Amino acid sequence: MTMRDWLARCPLVAILRGITPEEAVPVADALLNAGITILEVPLNSPEPIESIRRMAAHCGERGLVGAGTVMTETQLNQVAEAGGRLLVTPHADVALVRQAKRLGMLAAPGFFTPTEAFALLAAGADAVKLFPAEAASPAVLKALLAVLPKGTPVLPVGGMGAETIPAWRAAGAVGFGIGSSLYKPGDSAEQVGARAVALRQAIAAR
Repeated sequence: MTMRDWLARCPLVAILRGITPEEAVPVADALLNAGITILEVPLNSPEPIESIRRMAAHCGERGLVGAGTVMTETQLNQVAEAGGRLLVTPHADVALVRQAKRLGMLAAPGFFTPTEAFALLAAGADAVKLFPAEAASPAVLKALLAVLPKGTPVLPVGGMGAETIPAWRAAGAVGFGIGSSLYKPGDSAEQVGARAVALRQAIAAR
């Protein structure tokens, strides 16, 4: 499936920063049961490759599992070997995007300027992550979408929640990275699942 297909299932990307391998499968199950199907394990988490391995094997085609905070091609290769299928970066690195596409992965690299966004899309990015979104605004996103190729999926990340998402959605965002408002280290799978259900309901009601 394309990135747009996954986002059509659910526009929320669960950013599981700090998750451990022992928590990986229960938390993944809770998110999938709540309808959140894109799961990102930032590489500055404890044993992230093992968490990705367990989640990818467990989720199969039910979820898109990948890595965030990817900084090097060596890390990206490790993610792919573990079964990860999504690259997310905090920065605009065209080499990582090209390597992800060679590996058959989807790529949603980070950007903050039009120059970065165009370079990433030219390298083959499937979506671009506006980061940090707190330093921008829905008006900035609307202006960006006026010049980016039609249909470009832009995902604001940073400060996203039930209160902020509606304005970004109205400006044209098709996906949103959700971090600490969904998962914090030490949270139980039940807590994460309850937050996921509540967040989806709150967004649907707005």
